[in-house]
Amino acid sequence: MAKIIGNPLPNIPWQDKPADCKKPVWRYSENPIITSDVLEDARSVLNSADIPYGDGFIGVFRVDDLGMIPSLHVGRSKDGIKWEIEENPINLICEDEEVAGSTYGFDPRVVFVEDRYYVTWCNVMAGVGSTVGIAYTFDFKDFYQLPNAFPLYNRNAVIFPRKIDGKLGMLNRPTSRGHCADGCICYSESPDGIYWGKHRHVMNPTGGWQGVKIGAGPVPIETDEGWLMFYHGVIQMASGMMYCMGGAILDREKPWKVLYRTKGMIMGPETYYERTGDCANVIFPCGILSDSETGRIAIYYGAADTVVGLCFCEVNEIIDFIKKNSY
Repeated sequence: MAKIIGNPLPNIPWQDKPADCKKPVWRYSENPIITSDVLEDARSVLNSADIPYGDGFIGVFRVDDLGMIPSLHVGRSKDGIKWEIEENPINLICEDEEVAGSTYGFDPRVVFVEDRYYVTWCNVMAGVGSTVGIAYTFDFKDFYQLPNAFPLYNRNAVIFPRKIDGKLGMLNRPTSRGHCADGCICYSESPDGIYWGKHRHVMNPTGGWQGVKIGAGPVPIETDEGWLMFYHGVIQMASGMMYCMGGAILDREKPWKVLYRTKGMIMGPETYYERTGDCANVIFPCGILSDSETGRIAIYYGAADTVVGLCFCEVNEIIDFIKKNSY
């Protein structure tokens, strides 16, 4: 019986698995849970991260405005399903003007490590390209920006929720210029969140649904079987790129070592809100909640680059599925 190593979360959003569902992950019946209706100037709200905070939940959300410019906004929820998104984007505080700010940012992840919350995102600088932006906050009011984690080009950065061998660990995806026609998952470490090194390769695209590129999804969940990591994989279809979700189990003390990895997808675009939108046929997992007492897991994902969906799984079932359907 796999066990989540972490804190209990008795108020985790949850919906029991439908009796006729034969898959290890199932969708919330009232999806999508967040649409552009939450803000007057929003074209879409998508690829967003959340975390327990106080007696509710908080997160950082990607909002594309009516001009199709993405920015990062704080959102709050009492139940993890109904969200209120702040109207104004996050204002980053940085003492070094040479590394301050960004032209725009998107696809955030949020994690709590020791005494602070780290936010990572795809940080785009006009005329230059994208890399990994990183900031920390204690209260989700003041965000202190650190230097970009890497030179160009990189994205899909996810920090582990505890230090590995005394250092911060981060999954990331080096990529080529432009809208990344390729990309593998790598691991980097840092003593302070500023200087990142000892870069290690984790895994490559393979074939089929994950044949073009892959990228880490939400913050990995520590279990007694290893780190449970959900990730996205991309396949080039006649109609364009399709994004699906897979899963892997990484070694607890050496997370760059893959123990198991799904051959087939865990979940792919099926519903109207996943197949129709600004970028059709996209499932992009970014946020996650877990309850160590029950083994329940709630995954937040961007759907068709337009809305936010919610799906569920249970730690024993999903780990068993990954192990039985691994390369």
